[in-house]
Amino acid sequence: MKLSILTPILAALLLCIAPTNSSCAEESFTIVQLCDTQLGMGGYEHDLDSFNKAVVQINALAPDMVFICGDLVDQPKDQSFKDFKEILAKFTVPCYPAPGNHDVGSMPTKASLEKYRKTIGKDYYTVQHKGYNFIIVNTQLWKKDVPEASEKHHNWFKKTLKESHAQGLKNIIVGHYPIFVNSHDEEDQYYNLPIALRKEILYHCINQGVVAYLAGHVHKNLIREFQGIPMVASATSSKNFDGAPMGFRIWTLKPDGKSEHKYIEIEGLDPSLDPKKTPK
Repeated sequence: MKLSILTPILAALLLCIAPTNSSCAEESFTIVQLCDTQLGMGGYEHDLDSFNKAVVQINALAPDMVFICGDLVDQPKDQSFKDFKEILAKFTVPCYPAPGNHDVGSMPTKASLEKYRKTIGKDYYTVQHKGYNFIIVNTQLWKKDVPEASEKHHNWFKKTLKESHAQGLKNIIVGHYPIFVNSHDEEDQYYNLPIALRKEILYHCINQGVVAYLAGHVHKNLIREFQGIPMVASATSSKNFDGAPMGFRIWTLKPDGKSEHKYIEIEGLDPSLDPKKTPK
């Protein structure tokens, strides 16, 4: 082979192994898991302050995207949703919320779902990025059997997982309720999903390329695993039950589906608004 023919081939190979080149291999990237902004849970002014300062801090970290794991507000009123959206708009990176039980109701109705969709946006959808497929789910439609809506959501979930896995994407599920709290076969309780459906969801997780499940709802850091899949419910920016400071979790996602994560405290909060100081 002549050198004139060999040279372009060598050049292409060198480009592929160069660490700064992203056209031949995907790179690691970061996302943020922010849980239960829940305006009104820890004191309305405190929660506004905490959410605002979390946005500033997250913007400075410049992750690729942010996911909010439900309970955007404590009570789904027009003013609280308005305040939430005003702070949300201050993000300089893409942000994708999931609905929580406080956003659509403990027993969702057609009206409550329509209000959420009109005010905030879709209550379940997907986002694809750098070889990953983020599946944002409405866990309240798993927690409660809502006529038509629950079946439609669950069929969409199964179809989405299957198609994404067939495309070779790494799936991450983002929702509000953890699948389980301590054990996959624990009894039904307030903080987990119903056991019959829980087992089916876990089956799909291990067979359809799920590499992580991100949740909120428990107001504490709950780090679990199921057959090698991290299942992490993180402490919040509103009020925590485990003594954790207000904060959020940053994840580093790698091209092979592996991940690392750590909890970060929100800086500069007004101490006079501390939700641990319960007024008499």
